[in-house]
Amino acid sequence: MRRALRAVLVTVAAAVTSVLALPAASASAAPSTVGYDVSHPQCGQTLPTGQAFGIVGVNGGLATTANPCLDTQLRWAWRSSGAVAAQPRAQVYVNTANPGEIRDQVTTWPSSGSTPYGACDGRNTTACSWQYGWERARTSVTSFFGPAAQSAGVDTDPTHYTWWLDVEDANTWQSGSTAAQGRNRATLEGMTAYLIARGAPVGLYAVPTQWRQITGTVPAESNLYRLNSWLPGASTLSGASANCRKAPLTSGGTVTLAQYVSGGLDRNLSCG
Repeated sequence: MRRALRAVLVTVAAAVTSVLALPAASASAAPSTVGYDVSHPQCGQTLPTGQAFGIVGVNGGLATTANPCLDTQLRWAWRSSGAVAAQPRAQVYVNTANPGEIRDQVTTWPSSGSTPYGACDGRNTTACSWQYGWERARTSVTSFFGPAAQSAGVDTDPTHYTWWLDVEDANTWQSGSTAAQGRNRATLEGMTAYLIARGAPVGLYAVPTQWRQITGTVPAESNLYRLNSWLPGASTLSGASANCRKAPLTSGGTVTLAQYVSGGLDRNLSCG
């Protein structure tokens, strides 16, 4: 009986030792800290999984159009793990532009409005540029985002998302003078003013060289001055990490996100 008990104890001890010796890799993997951004080009494609946070394009490539897959992609973003405390699990970005120089060719250029730059009268002015931005942001929130979020069954409150202004030279901008750059800034200021009025956090996405070409120097009194930056342009995680240490798009802001493209996917690193 004692020999049998001793044999049992030896067997149990060996089993415990075996369990304790299991490699750490057999435990549940740590949650990913990588975020992804998607938009209309990913319509119909299989979206990434296991993301820490998701950023969704509200527009269909132009500030005046909607992403046709917005509801599906918002639902995807809300399934993010939320593993990065500094980043809301669901964020959005909107396309931006200023077509004031070709306003006769567009139907969305404003003809009236009261702005910080005075009254808009339909001409290519700083006031109408600001009004154009305000109206584009309003449309993106109320006509595109709101109905899509409701259809997706996710949070419809825009204040629970970070709103990034996507500033790229592929869209229409005024050019050729510091006055033109001032009008471009006014459009972004109008968009920012609308979003802030709704209580939503706002940030800026741009390649720094394109940003400077489009907006020039942002003065301290602009509502853009203290907005955080999301910097693209890297193709590796280490490149994105280096971009985290670059200067922000505006002197009063901070770089909080860096994008890198890998495996055909837009991945994002939370900075800091």
